[in-house]
Amino acid sequence: MVGHIEVGRALRAAPATAPILEVPMVEIEHLSLWYGTKIALKDVSMSMLKHQVTAYIGPSGCGKSTLLRCLNRMNDLVDGVKTTGSIRIGGTDIHDPSQDVTDLRKRVGMVFQKSNPFPKSIFENVAYGPRILGLGHKKDLEGIVERSLRAAALWDEVQDRLHESALGLSGGQQQRLCIARAIAVEPDVLLMDEPCSALDPIATARIEELMLELKASYTIVIVTHNMQQAARVSDYTGFMLLGELVEFGVTRELFTNPREKKTEDYITGRFG
Repeated sequence: MVGHIEVGRALRAAPATAPILEVPMVEIEHLSLWYGTKIALKDVSMSMLKHQVTAYIGPSGCGKSTLLRCLNRMNDLVDGVKTTGSIRIGGTDIHDPSQDVTDLRKRVGMVFQKSNPFPKSIFENVAYGPRILGLGHKKDLEGIVERSLRAAALWDEVQDRLHESALGLSGGQQQRLCIARAIAVEPDVLLMDEPCSALDPIATARIEELMLELKASYTIVIVTHNMQQAARVSDYTGFMLLGELVEFGVTRELFTNPREKKTEDYITGRFG
């Protein structure tokens, strides 16, 4: 019950849900996924709106990270994976044979659980994606790097040491650098797989504030084991259990008046 009280506090502290823009950026229909003979996702369907934060919550092993990785086809890299159903991003079927996976991953950026800066300078970390895409002019790159670092709330802290190693940054700064690197190529969707799980409370608060700012420019999908975090930052929440999407809806409603008994049991701490 303590967890339920903390979620309630987070919801009271959170801003009211933003006005709904009825424009889906991500549409998932009847998605199932198998690792070999083991089914990991079972007939998942949902739509995610532009410029909103959607959170997936659920116990470990419930399929939330697997679902997140379907959105940029990272599961394609795992041997023996089979999927059925469809995913559309910006109206485009991401499994269409004409879909270039590199182009998809430009449109769908990702930030991982553990910050993973390249062993390069801060500047080169952010410039890496634009360089791959063919932007080589120093002046253009300087503008992109500054814009991205400002958007990731990191510019003021690193502007005087852009050519020092990114590995010298703190954990929270490294995670914000990874966010800057992801948005440098101007994706439509930003995926975050438990982006705060390795961070202290102060760094976590900075990342959460950043998510609320970035949704003005990006559609954000996060996986979090922290229900209070989902309550604070997300507009919509999906509760997953054993590969199934048990419930999906407006975050405030899901936490205060869940439709499904399994959702209520999870958020009140009866299991998980």
